[in-house]
Amino acid sequence: MKNIISPENTANFFLSECRERGEVLTNLKLQKLLYYAQAWYLALKDKPLFSEDFEAWVHGPVLPSQYQRFKKSEWRPILDEISSPNIPNDKIISHLTEVVNVFGIETASNLELMTHNESPWKNARQDIPIDKPSNAIITKESMKSFYKTLI
Repeated sequence: MKNIISPENTANFFLSECRERGEVLTNLKLQKLLYYAQAWYLALKDKPLFSEDFEAWVHGPVLPSQYQRFKKSEWRPILDEISSPNIPNDKIISHLTEVVNVFGIETASNLELMTHNESPWKNARQDIPIDKPSNAIITKESMKSFYKTLI
């Protein structure tokens, strides 16, 4: 499956956009913006932004490649230098900007709670206790199905 945009470029967009707005992102909040970008793109366009799967970690959905990329920031704001995002077209820019407009106003903790209350994360974890680590995949199909019901 071909990426419409890479996870790295998506993360770079969110970091850049939030910095322009005078905000900084933690890895936790970045993960949730990435998740909602993918989830809503699946629901609206019936195809993923990128092929990498999210995992149902303790603190909500995580895209492992981008978590590892910014892991050293821990719970602190990500201050790394990033390259300019390479966004393929204005429709993708519009989609990602809308994700920031809607979800960027929430705290990382609120976004975590939101994902914990939604079926894609809950179904991926099944009977795994909320405080236990998991690498269970949150399927794109479960994301698409759930978020389509919210349109």
